[in-house]
Amino acid sequence: MDISGLKICTKCIYDEKVSGIVFDEKGECNYCKMIDDLKNQYQTATPEGEKKLQEIVNEIKKAGKGKKYDCIVGVSGGTDSSFLIVKAVEWGLRPLAVHYDNTWNTAIATENIQKVLKKINVDLYTHVVDNKESDDIFKSFFLANVPEIDGPTDIALSETMYRAASKFGVKYIIEGHSFMAEGVSPLANAYMDGGYIKNVHKEFGKVKMKTFPNMEFMTFMKWIMLKRIKKIRPFWYMDYSKQDARAFLEKEFDWQYYGGHHLENRMTAFNHSYYFPKKFGIDMRNNSLSASVRVGLMTREEAISEYSKEPYIEPELLDYFKKRLNFTEEEFDKIMKGPRKSYKDYKTYKQRFERLRPLFFVLAKMSLVPMSFYIKYTSKSEV
Repeated sequence: MDISGLKICTKCIYDEKVSGIVFDEKGECNYCKMIDDLKNQYQTATPEGEKKLQEIVNEIKKAGKGKKYDCIVGVSGGTDSSFLIVKAVEWGLRPLAVHYDNTWNTAIATENIQKVLKKINVDLYTHVVDNKESDDIFKSFFLANVPEIDGPTDIALSETMYRAASKFGVKYIIEGHSFMAEGVSPLANAYMDGGYIKNVHKEFGKVKMKTFPNMEFMTFMKWIMLKRIKKIRPFWYMDYSKQDARAFLEKEFDWQYYGGHHLENRMTAFNHSYYFPKKFGIDMRNNSLSASVRVGLMTREEAISEYSKEPYIEPELLDYFKKRLNFTEEEFDKIMKGPRKSYKDYKTYKQRFERLRPLFFVLAKMSLVPMSFYIKYTSKSEV
């Protein structure tokens, strides 16, 4: 991504084209300030943060006493989720691994899940969506000309984890997100909710939605208000290094790296490495590269140099995408050159989330929704 000639944050590599960005008098962006605020709030990588995490672990153990599992951990075969479930076992928790299979997994991701879970003796609960149904949903978002073609996977995984938690009477879901290692994606790049999925699919889809685990608004409220299932992100409290985690997994589990952040799934890889940058001028690598700069893993100059290189694309990935979703070269090119739309062009729950902002603040403080949900989804800004 070429950002020469653009105003760039003096602390990271976010540039003036990033949605909702604002620079202060020092030239630092509002996203860096948001990360600093989260670090202070969660006391990340401090003795106080580690103490709070241990208190949460103790709460999980207490709530799960007498049950087969005391927490749910979503697994994808990627670095963060693989490392997290290993840590959960080290902490003395009894996790159930949960995987949503959108049928676009790479072989490496599938093998990574099996290698890790077998060695630590953790059960796996998987929901496999009908591949024709899943493809029809992906195709709908591509035809809708919006960035979030892979967004339905995030909703489906979340719903699958809630369903597993409810089935086994588990009150805690722990997630492998790290704002220190990944940042928080701008809303315009990654908005998604169940209403968005339902309405885009209704307009462009052809296959009835039967096996796809969508999460509509009332279902979402059921999980957090009635079932009171909490979501915890341990990496927000601890000193977490993605590079160290990867090295550990490779050494201890013969785990394999898949080439880049979020590239363990072919649809996600297409979205991040080709669709985002080619159609929308969005390169999500700036999230992890900026995070690396903030924590001192690389200089701004090194990050900008890396960012200027073309994203890695798996050989044959474009052909695989076109063939699987039944696009001719002409149809594919027409959509790639088509209008740039966003979630604002379709019906979503966004305004409803905004109206309920005070409620979601309380829920975020209670860990019933992630704080990043409150920051992104209930604000009228583009953060």
